[in-house]
Amino acid sequence: MLRRIGESVRRRAGEILYGLGFFYSLLKESVLFFRRRQVGYRVLVMQILFTGYEALRISAVLAMAIGVAINLIGASLLAEFGQGKLMYTLLIIVITRELGPLLTAFIVTARSGTAIATELGGMVVNHEIEAYVAVGVNPLSYLGAPRLIGVVVSMLVLSIYFNLFGLLGSFAIMQVLKPVALAEYLRNLVAVLTVRDLMSGLLKSLIFGLIIASVSIHRGFAVERASTEIPVAGIRAVGASFILIILADAAVTAAQYLG
Repeated sequence: MLRRIGESVRRRAGEILYGLGFFYSLLKESVLFFRRRQVGYRVLVMQILFTGYEALRISAVLAMAIGVAINLIGASLLAEFGQGKLMYTLLIIVITRELGPLLTAFIVTARSGTAIATELGGMVVNHEIEAYVAVGVNPLSYLGAPRLIGVVVSMLVLSIYFNLFGLLGSFAIMQVLKPVALAEYLRNLVAVLTVRDLMSGLLKSLIFGLIIASVSIHRGFAVERASTEIPVAGIRAVGASFILIILADAAVTAAQYLG
C-alpha cells in the first residue's frame, strides 16, 4: 500500500514538474513570437477571431443578465437597510473584480479550450506534428505560441467587454425600477471605481488566459496515437482549466483583500 502511494506521489510530482517545464517553454516561445521570421500570424489572427470575436454575442447576453440580476437582488436587500448608494460599489466589486473575469474565463474555456485541445490532438494523431518537426519547425512556436497570445488577448478584451455590458444591463433595469439619468449613473460609478478595481480584473483575466491556453495546448500535445484520445483531451483540458481558474481566482482575491 505504501509503495503504491509513493509511486502515485512520484508520478503526480513528475507530471507537475513536466507541466511547469512545458509552460516555461511555451511562455518563452510566446515572448519570442514576434521576433521570428517564420511565425504563425495566421494562426494568431484566427485564434483571436474564434476566441474573442465569435464570443462577443454570448458574453454580451450573459453580462447583461448578470447586471440585471445583481441590481434586482441588491436593490431589494440594500433598500431594507437604507443603503441604496452601495449598489454602485456592489456593481463594481461583483462585476469588475469578480464575475467579469471569472465568467469570461468559463466561456473561453468551454469554447476555445476544448477546440484547442481537440484540434492539436487531431494533428498529433494525423502525424502533422511529426511533419513540422521533420522540416525543422518547432510546434510550440508555430502552433502553441500564437494560440497562447490569441487567448490572452481575447480574455483581456472580452473581460472589459463583459464589464461594460454588465453595467449596461444594470442601467437598463434601473430605468424600470427607479429611473436615473445616464450622467448620474456614470458619475456614481466613477466615484466608487478605483485603479485597483481595474487592475484586479485585468490581472485575473491575464492569469486565466494563460491557464486556459497552456492547459489546452498541453492536453492537445499529450494525445498519443488513438483517435479516441482526442475528445478525452478536450474534456480533461476543460476540467483542469476550471479547477486551476477557481484556485487562481481564490488566491488573487485573498492576496488583494488580505494583503
